[in-house]
Amino acid sequence: MADEFIKGLGIFTLAGLAWMVLAGWYQTPSFEGTQLAATPEEAANLFDTIAIGLIDVMLWFALFGALTFWVIIPAVREGRRAFRN
Repeated sequence: MADEFIKGLGIFTLAGLAWMVLAGWYQTPSFEGTQLAATPEEAANLFDTIAIGLIDVMLWFALFGALTFWVIIPAVREGRRAFRN
């Protein structure tokens, strides 16, 4: 169980950090304005396009990755154990 916890924590931490960095760069128009939730500006080049696309990918990867290792995998193992007995 500790193995699944640390995998979920690692995914949550790294993907969450990547999301915060990218959202801070592309979705924060001003210091006093909306932070981490504003609509990003139009991409100027290919790297901006990739980074703006990765913002949503990292958010959902952080949430579903942690959920998978903390809830789904242990529930499936318990279900298999209960089904065998």
